[in-house]
Amino acid sequence: MLRQQIENILPFVEKPARYTGGELNSVVKNADDVDIRFAFCFADVYEVGMSHLGMKILYSLMNERPDIWCERVFAPWIDMEAEMRKADVPLYGLESMDAIKDFDFIGFTLQYEMCYTNIINMLDLAKVPLLSAERTEGDPFVCMGGPCAYSAEALADFADFYILGEGEEVNLEVMDAYKEWKREGGSRFDFLKKISAIEGVYVPSFYEISYKTDGTIMAIEPKYDFVPAKVRKRIIKNLDSVYYPDKFVVPFIEIVHDRIMLEVFRGCLRGCRFCQAGMIYRPVREKTPATLLDAAQKLIDSTGYEEISLSSLSTSDYSCLKEFTDGLLDITEKESISLSLPSLRLDSFSMELMEKVQKVRKSSLTFAPEAGSQRMRDVINKNITEDDLLTAAKTAFEGGYSSIKLYFMMGLPFETVEDVCEIAELSKKVVRQYLTTPKEKRAPGLRITTSVASFVPKAFTPFQWAKQDDRDTLREKQYALKEAMNDKRVKYNYHEAPVSVLEGVFARGDRRLSKVLMRAHELGVRFDGWSDQFSQEKWDQAFADCGMHIAFYTRARSFEEVLPWDMVDVGVTKEFLISEAKKAEQAITTPHCREKCSNCGASCFGGGVCFEPRH
Repeated sequence: MLRQQIENILPFVEKPARYTGGELNSVVKNADDVDIRFAFCFADVYEVGMSHLGMKILYSLMNERPDIWCERVFAPWIDMEAEMRKADVPLYGLESMDAIKDFDFIGFTLQYEMCYTNIINMLDLAKVPLLSAERTEGDPFVCMGGPCAYSAEALADFADFYILGEGEEVNLEVMDAYKEWKREGGSRFDFLKKISAIEGVYVPSFYEISYKTDGTIMAIEPKYDFVPAKVRKRIIKNLDSVYYPDKFVVPFIEIVHDRIMLEVFRGCLRGCRFCQAGMIYRPVREKTPATLLDAAQKLIDSTGYEEISLSSLSTSDYSCLKEFTDGLLDITEKESISLSLPSLRLDSFSMELMEKVQKVRKSSLTFAPEAGSQRMRDVINKNITEDDLLTAAKTAFEGGYSSIKLYFMMGLPFETVEDVCEIAELSKKVVRQYLTTPKEKRAPGLRITTSVASFVPKAFTPFQWAKQDDRDTLREKQYALKEAMNDKRVKYNYHEAPVSVLEGVFARGDRRLSKVLMRAHELGVRFDGWSDQFSQEKWDQAFADCGMHIAFYTRARSFEEVLPWDMVDVGVTKEFLISEAKKAEQAITTPHCREKCSNCGASCFGGGVCFEPRH
């Protein structure tokens, strides 16, 4: 019946293939043959969600088990939502087209704070009670994971529980606990109590938050003696032995990253002070070339993709990069498959590496200096110089590249307008580097694209206490940079300031923001990450209606303040982060992990780079 209703509305929407399922390598099971049904939800459109590696891994991992059926669910676009509401079609799983309100779990991966209203809207479309406190014994459990989950207190009223860290082991432990709980016939509370004993599981309703008169947090205390005071994230120590799919679902329509993704390693050595991923994914753990090459061949055979992209936070830091890329090229050249190496550092970009990238097909190159002036690069601990960028650009231009993308940030702590305008000067120096390259070596059609994001302070970074620039300050800096960027050969892009400010609010917010999110949902807010859907007026109204103030969440915090995420332990200690924050103010850099251990705390996990032999 529901399937027929869905098919009836598809002719009236853009890109109906977003909503049909049935793709190559998707998994269809008989609902009567499984014990657990899991709706894996991505709170954005199909094309974005289908590009996410974490979803590919966990979808395949859970479906390997005969007792679990994991289905994919994406946020329907505006046109599809309207048709669904008109026809009274609830949110459904792509594989079965069954309503997810009848599943056992509805799980969201939290990749971006500006998708939070989509989560509430999806629960509403699913006809599931929005607040965890209002769900009864017949309702599915709503869980959340992913990088934002470490500090997603703004969603605490909507989540039954969070899974913190890497999910391959802990997800299955939760599923096993669910089967056991089902056999025992316990209550929802009993299940949450049972899984709160699993390392990496955080149940927000089991913690009491008290506040001071100034609005800051007084204390975070467990309500019950069985609840841990701190929840430690989960990591996979041995990446060679961890599950990795040998098949990816191949979509009918083009998606954002429409290619094979090979995860080379997890974590990052570098310690950039703005980067949450670089802190929460510590320590660095690598896969061996043999494991990666085996995975590459299997995915080529099962998907038919013509491009492989290496996935990591800093690909050129892979200790076996030469051996691995040599082996990979043996495969890709034979199969006419192009190789993409994102996340390359400027100080390790070489002619040899560039030649490997363009063996089959040449694309544009992307470099991330992050800041225009050397002082600011030292503040953020980027540990690269202007010479590194210009040398990399020279290598690229002499190797036949004419298109380079440069990524920067503005709004960083201790930044001046002069620092921001240095972004323009550095971009122009890249242009001059092209012009001084001999004509017989360089390719025609110079294209330099400078993209400047607005800095957003994130939890578990040395900048988690920093003040965030408000909308007006960011706009002033954006205008100053536009004036300084007076070279038509450089295309200048920047992020809208209001969106970045709100991202920062929810990235460092407390659970009182749940009511703001609920009010924004009532006002029709969704797809905030899409500029044509974002409404600052509605957000301002939501905050005003709830008696909340954006400035409270963008302010600087003292090192002594209790932070909303202090019940979470990512391994990296607060003492280390404070030390790094103080060094940032003095523009003092810290060496990377293989150069010298800085005792960040990540060695507590007992594996990875922390235990490599020192030379």
